[in-house]
Amino acid sequence: MGDLFFNKIAGVVIGGILIILVITELGHMLVKSHAPEELTAENTIYPVDWAALEGGAASSAEAVVEGPTDYGLLLAAADAGAGERIARRCQSCHTFENGGADGTGPHLWGVVGRLVASAPGFNYSGALNELGGNWGYEELNGFLERPAAYAPGTNMTFAGLRDEGQRMDLIAYLRSLSDSPMALPDPLPAADEAMDAETIETAMDDAVTDAADAVAPAEVPVDDMAAPEEQPAEEQGH
Repeated sequence: MGDLFFNKIAGVVIGGILIILVITELGHMLVKSHAPEELTAENTIYPVDWAALEGGAASSAEAVVEGPTDYGLLLAAADAGAGERIARRCQSCHTFENGGADGTGPHLWGVVGRLVASAPGFNYSGALNELGGNWGYEELNGFLERPAAYAPGTNMTFAGLRDEGQRMDLIAYLRSLSDSPMALPDPLPAADEAMDAETIETAMDDAVTDAADAVAPAEVPVDDMAAPEEQPAEEQGH
C-alpha cells in the first residue's frame, strides 16, 4: 500500500469530521438552544407536563418545612376497624388474640408499648435484638412504613405501608389488643399556642428574677463601715 492509500484514508476521516461540524453548526442555527431555567412551553419541541413539574417543586418545598408527626391528633382520628381489616394481611405470620401462639412472626397481642424482641420463646433476628427500646407509636410507625429500612437485617418480609393513614389505622387496632391499652399522646399545640406558652414562661422567669433582686440585701459602701473615731485621752475616764 502506497502513500496514496493513506492519503485517501486521511481524507475520508477529515471529510467526516468536517461534515459533523457543519451539521452541528447548522442545527444550532435552526434550533436555538436555551439554558434549563429558560425553557418554556413556547421554546420546547417535545411535550412537557409543566403543571406536574411545578407541582413536584411545590411538593418538595412542602416536604422541607413539614413539622413533627402529631400522633395525638392522627391516632385520635384513626379507624381501628379499618386497621383490623389491614391486619388480615398479616394473619399468615402473626396471631392477634390474647394467648395466641407465635407463627413465622411473634404474636401481636399487647405489642403496643411492649419491649422490642420480648415475646418469650420467639427467635428474633439480630436486627430486632439489637434495636432495643419499646414499640411506642413513633417506633411502630417507622417500622410499619418500611421494616427493612427501619431495622436493616430484619427477617420480616413485609414491604411496608406507605400510606400514613393506613399505618395509623393499623396502630390504632394494635393498641386495642390489650387489657390496658397504652395512653394516647396529647395533640401537639398549635404554633400560636406554643408561642404564647413560651412568652408566658419568659415573663414568669423575668418576674422571679425581679422579685429576687427586690429582696436581696443592699450592699453597704466600705466607707460607711469605717470604725468610730477614738475619744481624746483627756476625755476618757481614769
